[in-house]
Amino acid sequence: MEELVSRAGRKLKAKEYKLTPQREEILRVLYQHRDKHLSAEDIHFLVKQRTPDVGLATVYRTLELLLDCDLVHRIDFGDGRQRYEVVTGPDAGHHHHHLICTRCGRILEVEEDLLEALEQRVALAYGFQVTDHQLKMFGTCRECRE
Repeated sequence: MEELVSRAGRKLKAKEYKLTPQREEILRVLYQHRDKHLSAEDIHFLVKQRTPDVGLATVYRTLELLLDCDLVHRIDFGDGRQRYEVVTGPDAGHHHHHLICTRCGRILEVEEDLLEALEQRVALAYGFQVTDHQLKMFGTCRECRE
């Protein structure tokens, strides 16, 4: 966690921003719930439990700033709510993929980078440098099928 806070401080400083206590608390909530896919409202609820004076607008502005600094990823699971997850590894451009159950809403994470070969083919065929990708598969989880 402290490495993430330190990295956040460096990245924010490079863009002439500060790591305020509110921004740090939002990062801490994201890190402590890194196994979940939190919406801005979820983050706000959790942050307010420890820092009651943080408003929802502050959470939204902070999330945009953290996105710009490659400290969080934004994910759309097709349910009308943007979700966020903290970037914990050194490679912010590539991250895990998601399997979404359309019955129960469960989200499973796939840690393997399944699109590396496709990225290479796209680069060769089109001269396009891929900097990021997301893979979401929708279907029915094992528990719902049983």
